Amino acid sequence: MTTARDHPKRAALLDELHARRAPRLQPRARVVHLALKHAHNAANRDRTADLEHLAALTGEEAMPPGTRHHVFNLSDDHGDAEVTWESHTELTAYTAVVADPQGEPFGDGVDALFPAEWEAADPAQRIAAVHVEILPKPTGPDADAECAALLAGWLDPSSTSVIRIYDGTGVLAGDFRTDSAGFTRFVIFAAPELGPGRVGRAVQRVLDLETYRAMAMIGFLRSQELSAHLNTLDPRLLDLVSQLDDSSRPADELLHELLSVTAELEGLATRHDFRFGATAAYAAIVADRLASLGDDRFEARQTLREFLGRRYDPAIRTVVSGEARLQRMLDRAGRAGELLRTKVDVARSDQSQELLRSMDARAETQLQLQHTVEGLSVAAISYYVLGLLTHLLAPVIEERHLDEKWVIAGLVPVVVVAVWLGMRWVRSRIHRVRR
Repeated sequence: MTTARDHPKRAALLDELHARRAPRLQPRARVVHLALKHAHNAANRDRTADLEHLAALTGEEAMPPGTRHHVFNLSDDHGDAEVTWESHTELTAYTAVVADPQGEPFGDGVDALFPAEWEAADPAQRIAAVHVEILPKPTGPDADAECAALLAGWLDPSSTSVIRIYDGTGVLAGDFRTDSAGFTRFVIFAAPELGPGRVGRAVQRVLDLETYRAMAMIGFLRSQELSAHLNTLDPRLLDLVSQLDDSSRPADELLHELLSVTAELEGLATRHDFRFGATAAYAAIVADRLASLGDDRFEARQTLREFLGRRYDPAIRTVVSGEARLQRMLDRAGRAGELLRTKVDVARSDQSQELLRSMDARAETQLQLQHTVEGLSVAAISYYVLGLLTHLLAPVIEERHLDEKWVIAGLVPVVVVAVWLGMRWVRSRIHRVRR
């Protein structure tokens, strides 16, 4: 019950804590689990289609949009099953629990609850399919030998992993191989004192272990593809870096090629970023489930942790290594880009300095030309002024009987000085206006 004082998301956050309640199981029981994932862009899939596929199995009306959890009942020749449907970020999961199933453990028709036609109608495909049998643990002095004999008939002895759980009150085994129906098999032998809740939690951890192991290893396949891309880009990047101090290669040209490589690296980083993050999250879940199940050895058999340590752990390390390699190459490309940009800036600065020196030289030449033109202008203006003054003073010279040549000679310096001063005054006025 919510109140006006509650945060609007409080109820949803509390419901999330109870969204994946472990089933309560006791021998004998059977659990069949399917995890379906789209091959591409599963995180952004059409979730309405998931609900329609669910409705096709249940025979009910389609669930309301946004539904993430639903429980319903199905029946087949092996008994009645309670099925839990869950919507996750990249997959949908169906977990069917059959209490007291009919027939022998791991008998035929285990996939009858999920018809092949129904599965084929969904574009999502199996990323995990798990069959777990919960059986009474044998008692007596030869209980371990009896467990081992039963496991040899159901699982592949060459890859069977067996551990004791809950302080030896239970035994968990699996071989991580698919049977004829495509399911990986696990067995839990539970002693009478092992309660239904603990058995249910063990089963849930097994389902999570197998589902998220598969999801985590998708990153391994993507990492192999990434490694092939990086193997082609690494020599190009190395060649460009080695030419940073090559004066025969224009820095602009090198920078253009380096930006091309960097763009490819950034594209790879963008395409793989989600998968790297998802792989880290799934691997953390797998590690948590392994830790929860424990590592208590059964006789001299390999444990789950030992089996996964041979191939799964190296696969996850490959993903981590691929992510780190991509980041290192991005860092190298970034540093090389900075060096090249600095080299280009220095070259451009030198060009700018040369241009400024050229402009200074041109300005000096223009100034000299200007002074020359000004000198010629003074001479030309003075010549015309003297001509005007000659005509203007001609009557006076004639009336006073003066020698015209001496009069003009005396006016020359006066006129030249006056014109020169006038030119300087005009130039100073122009400079003042420009400022």
